[in-house]
Amino acid sequence: MALLDMPFQLPILTDFVLLLLLLIIGIVIIVLIAKIILFILPGAIVAIIVWFLTGSLFWAGVAFLVVAFISLLRR
Repeated sequence: MALLDMPFQLPILTDFVLLLLLLIIGIVIIVLIAKIILFILPGAIVAIIVWFLTGSLFWAGVAFLVVAFISLLRR
């Protein structure tokens, strides 16, 4: 059997390091998505309420921007 016929296989240590790297990247992505959702959620709730009360997407957008700006200032 020739060497080229065998499937490529990484050593166990390299495989483990790559697994840890992928886990860390995955956790970072999940944390970033959660932070973005928690940042957008209050503004979205206020925008939906304003939209239901006024029927205007313009005022809903203004409300969203105001709440997002206040959230940025608070941090």
